[in-house]
Amino acid sequence: MLGAGGVLGAAWTIGALQAVTEVEGFDPHEADVIVGTSAGSVLAALLGSGLTVADLLSHQRGMPLPHEAGAGWSYDSSTGGALPARPRLAVGSPALLRRSVTHPRQLPPLAVLAALTPAGTGSLSEVGRIVSSVAADTGWLRRDGVWVVAMDYDSGRRVAFGREGAPEARLEEAVMASCAIPGWYAPVSIGGRRYVDGGTLSTTSADLLAKDELDEVYVLAPMASFVSDHPRQLAARLERRVRRQVTRRLIDEAQKVGRSGTSVTVLAPGPEDLAEIGANLMDPSRRLAVLETSLRTSAQALRHPRPDDLVV
Repeated sequence: MLGAGGVLGAAWTIGALQAVTEVEGFDPHEADVIVGTSAGSVLAALLGSGLTVADLLSHQRGMPLPHEAGAGWSYDSSTGGALPARPRLAVGSPALLRRSVTHPRQLPPLAVLAALTPAGTGSLSEVGRIVSSVAADTGWLRRDGVWVVAMDYDSGRRVAFGREGAPEARLEEAVMASCAIPGWYAPVSIGGRRYVDGGTLSTTSADLLAKDELDEVYVLAPMASFVSDHPRQLAARLERRVRRQVTRRLIDEAQKVGRSGTSVTVLAPGPEDLAEIGANLMDPSRRLAVLETSLRTSAQALRHPRPDDLVV
């Protein structure tokens, strides 16, 4: 499970993936199921295409991906920069807002906020381009078991594209939908429906695997934290408050999976990681520092888990 987390969340996740490879002894691209949400969906698509964690790590450090995949990608500009363009001056999803009023406990706070947020105007075309470069001729991947999570922007329904029974979509469409942060990027239309970032419902959607009877699940959750820091900046303190909500939901989801007999290990940023991440997960200037810190802290967390770390 590769969670949401923007540009810096992706960098942290690649460090955590490398730690899983080193400490646990397997390459995550060989997992039976790879589930990605938002930034994690890009990594899920790349791993599902056959790229390795070593490929992703080298790419973060400035090396090209194999076979010209993602040629021309820039971590500094391809996601639109550290701040969003001015959004449209209208409620993003009146239908979802009405549902949140008539069924006030059915949607998590981030989904309600997404309904209120004006639709973004940023483009995810560069994200779509790097993903389409690894897709098969069918428009998806050559393997099964890669799921991309997004939210139907008008119904609030969670959709895991690539999973049996999900609406049909091309890989790049699904990933762009999963990455479409409300207020930042424009919603993505697939089959006549609008979709936005799956992290509005859950930053990891770990509970999707609760009934799959898997032996072992790793959840890499860059927006959660079991041990936080104490920043002075107001923006960072607000970001940490969101993290606490995300972490509570993640614990519930992981326990649902664990009750089926599956071993669940969750990795999340600790205080050192958070100090590098700061308050803006979309700030590319901090990316390499976040990556290098995660390479060290994630491996340490796997080798020497603390009582606060979640292992179910």
